[in-house]
Amino acid sequence: MGYVQELRSLVGNRPLIIPGSAVLFMDQQNRLLLQHRKDNQQWGLIGGSMEVGESVEETARREALEETGLELGKLDWFGLFSGHELIYECPNGDIVVNVVAVYISRQFRGELKADQEEANQVCFFDLNELPQDLSPPDRPVIEQYLHSLDGN
Repeated sequence: MGYVQELRSLVGNRPLIIPGSAVLFMDQQNRLLLQHRKDNQQWGLIGGSMEVGESVEETARREALEETGLELGKLDWFGLFSGHELIYECPNGDIVVNVVAVYISRQFRGELKADQEEANQVCFFDLNELPQDLSPPDRPVIEQYLHSLDGN
């Protein structure tokens, strides 16, 4: 049982502040890797919650490998995201207050494959053709990334 599941067994659906990491995977064609999540049937970033004793970078690397089969090379810091937009009620009623360390990765290796427990599929999207059904806590991160590319 992971740390978050252990806490959930004690507090039920009440809000939990959950630190985690996410990765903006960008391929050579400058496309963004997203996963179609099984829990909410929406597209989201690769990432997840921190386990006890991990650094945020270790969390990013572990989640990337688990969710995509890809090993990350160099990571570039993008930012720390928190606040009202990242509070999310999961389909099962759990309320999560996300605090997310976000990295950009342009260097990765391995065979791309979805984690069958968490995702229906993983695929790269052109930044001008992102799906409309983005997972709510990932939307502000993706929007800020797109805004940063505009030079603002």
